[in-house]
Amino acid sequence: MPSLTDVARNHTTLDQADLDRLQLLVSDWQMLADLSFADLVLWLPDTEGLGFWAGAQMRPTTGPTAYLDDIVGSFIPRGRRHLLDQAYDGGRICREGDPEWRDDVPVRVETIPVRRGTRVIAVIARNTNLLGVRTPSRLEIAYLQSATDLARMITDGVFPYGGERLLSTTPRVGDGCIRVDRHGMVTFASPNALSAYRRMGLVTDLVGSRLKDITGELLHTGHKVDDVLASVLTGRAAKELEIENADATLFLRAIPLRADGQHVGALILLRDVTELRSRERELVTKEATIREIHHRVKNNLQTVAALLRMQGRRITVPEAQAALAEAVRRVGSIAIVHETLSESFDEHVDFDDVSDRVAAMVADVSTVATSVETKRSGNFGVLDSEIATPLAMVLTELMQNSVEHAFLSRDGGVASGTIELTAGRSVGRLHVTVLDDGQGLPANFDSELSGNLGLSIVRTLVIGELDGTLEFGPRHDGKPGTQVTLDIPVKD
Repeated sequence: MPSLTDVARNHTTLDQADLDRLQLLVSDWQMLADLSFADLVLWLPDTEGLGFWAGAQMRPTTGPTAYLDDIVGSFIPRGRRHLLDQAYDGGRICREGDPEWRDDVPVRVETIPVRRGTRVIAVIARNTNLLGVRTPSRLEIAYLQSATDLARMITDGVFPYGGERLLSTTPRVGDGCIRVDRHGMVTFASPNALSAYRRMGLVTDLVGSRLKDITGELLHTGHKVDDVLASVLTGRAAKELEIENADATLFLRAIPLRADGQHVGALILLRDVTELRSRERELVTKEATIREIHHRVKNNLQTVAALLRMQGRRITVPEAQAALAEAVRRVGSIAIVHETLSESFDEHVDFDDVSDRVAAMVADVSTVATSVETKRSGNFGVLDSEIATPLAMVLTELMQNSVEHAFLSRDGGVASGTIELTAGRSVGRLHVTVLDDGQGLPANFDSELSGNLGLSIVRTLVIGELDGTLEFGPRHDGKPGTQVTLDIPVKD
């Protein structure tokens, strides 16, 4: 189905300003459909003036639809629907007394010209399914009157209002609807609107009250409210805002109503967002608690690492010093992940930053750090915390293993070299390679038979915890050195 932009650009001479006006209208016309209990179709004038193209369509949530099929992109030639012709040519709202019959359904049609400046740029056809029509209730009368006022404002070119920013919490007609006159007195309040105010503590009726005063009392500000809130509650400004007391939170939207250039009242839509805001506050509290836990774990791990370093300085046995230094690096890699999580708003980690910090840590605490260069190519992307922590330890062990064993010269001295970390993702998989340009693996090397503690940790984490695969071997590009390849399942 084509979009409004597609229809306008392919079949009309409307310019970008016209299209922007129509997009603004269409973004807000669910309200008009619901107040009218009718389907809306936006008809755009053909380039050659031969008829009209359907650019957009909206069904009501408050009544039965008059269109079972989508008609966007369809064309009606001039003369077939004379109400469209009259509204476009005359710039006035047109309506016939007798309904049309569509598939044995009587449909009342009304056409509303859409004006921008002095020009009519489109026509809205309002189609009301008349099956089951009964004597209208007070609510239906108030809805229809408001719809009539909005239709006249569209014809006058003053609605929709520019600059409004509709949010996901923006209330709809069915959420709650209040009508105020030009003095701010409530002339109608839907049952849902009354219930929302009751939840805030209202014990009287809304109708006949000044909305600004009664809201001020519920907010415990007396009759005084700030200017922004007063402009919304009196319907003088087209704005959205929230009001809150100890019992409830309401989201309000004011639509000023105008006739002949004069303010005649307003339609105020409201939604009870008490439960939504409560859940949001709980979520924020939970996230803050989780971040604080990660921060404290990081601090504790750093304390453990510091204690291990102190102990290592007091020990004179080289093997014991080396073992404690390895433990410091392992604790440090876990601390890096928790530090990253303490700065995040969820349990996900930008692992590119983690891998760079792990590589720097391995070089910093190594006795051959000044002669070994580490670099990364490719991207790990964002990983879940349950993957990030073991993967950080795996990379620490592999790079440290290269630092300790790959670059020792034959006479026991130090030789310079490079460790390269590459990463890439495909659908559901993370591919990681650790390359060095050192001496390569010993003859008949078998990682499963190796007694090296670091390699045992790597195998346990990759195969057992990450459910991945692990491969050791010479570099695939034929150059001297070692290549370790990891393949790990991840969530996209």
